[in-house]
Amino acid sequence: MGSPHSFFWSEKGLREQGTREIVRAVAERVTSSRSYELVDVEVKRERGGHFVRLFVDKQGGIGLDELQSVSEEVSAILDAEDPIDSTYTLEVSSPGLDRPLKTEADYRRFVGRLVKVSSYEPWEGRRHWTGRLQSVDGGTVTLVLEKEKGTLARVPLAKISHGRLEVEFK
Repeated sequence: MGSPHSFFWSEKGLREQGTREIVRAVAERVTSSRSYELVDVEVKRERGGHFVRLFVDKQGGIGLDELQSVSEEVSAILDAEDPIDSTYTLEVSSPGLDRPLKTEADYRRFVGRLVKVSSYEPWEGRRHWTGRLQSVDGGTVTLVLEKEKGTLARVPLAKISHGRLEVEFK
């Protein structure tokens, strides 16, 4: 049995996770009604309240007016439903050119693009790969490592801790 101190942290972590999931549900309602993609949700407790960040995108990229309208609607719903136990600051932004890849669908969508992938633990002797995303099949991401003369790297999605698009200038 853990000490009260460690229990306190576990309880706090559960509360923060619950808040994140509630915010995600609200943001999903707003973004899906507009055919936008909710890429990620961050909720962090800060001095004096919470900081809530939403990353929103759409096919072809998202504009400032669209981000502002999502922010206004999500904020209105959060204010009305009051799921956050303190004051909060809401930020809604684009995931950027180097957007994170979170799901198998993200990896499938960006086949052919240059990506950087990191694993939780070493896989086949390494933890970091940069290469062109060739395929996603059977829960495995296949990259062509261009700087390594086209060597293929196959990394299970379950082992990937972080994936992100690399910015390419043509």
